[in-house]
Amino acid sequence: MNPYYWFGYHFSRLIGRLFFGFRIIHRERMIQTGPVILAMNHQSYFDPPLAGNACDRAIYFLAKKSLMKAPVLGWLLPKLNVIPVDIEGKDRSALKALIRILRAGDCALVFPEGARTADGNLQPALPGVGLVIAKTRAPVVPMRIFGAFDAWPLGGKIHLWRRITIVVGAPIYFSEADFENGRKDLYARLGQRVMDAIAALRLP
Repeated sequence: MNPYYWFGYHFSRLIGRLFFGFRIIHRERMIQTGPVILAMNHQSYFDPPLAGNACDRAIYFLAKKSLMKAPVLGWLLPKLNVIPVDIEGKDRSALKALIRILRAGDCALVFPEGARTADGNLQPALPGVGLVIAKTRAPVVPMRIFGAFDAWPLGGKIHLWRRITIVVGAPIYFSEADFENGRKDLYARLGQRVMDAIAALRLP
């Protein structure tokens, strides 16, 4: 970890614990080496930094390219392993960035739903994560965040003292059989398999 990432890593954990009782359950399930996709539901702006605390090494995040226009964020975010992408573009720059990161043997966080939930409920997976899996064959660690929507809902204010918990699931490994006879729905099926694993996670 570079010094900026190290500080952000520990600062987000400290803030999470002080104001939201943040905890990670089954952290021992995390894959700590090699290419890994961390797949988590998306509830709030708290999700990326808190998800990073589930891993002992630095992970990569995608963010809208427009954020890089802000004076401070434009300088800081790249130092926190944030990759600027054209999220709404048709050139698939976000997917290409993820594939490049994983093929380099690194770890990346993805949100299969594509965007933050508007009501706190899980949304269907988009096919993008399935495409990344098919192109990289990287294993997936499903994770589910609880409480982040209550702490900072879409379009709402931050509410302190709402407990936030991340539950880490068992890693999903893929064999060549998973990609045989690739049909038009291959990416959708892979994405839904990951989303189903996330949905199966529960608070103890």
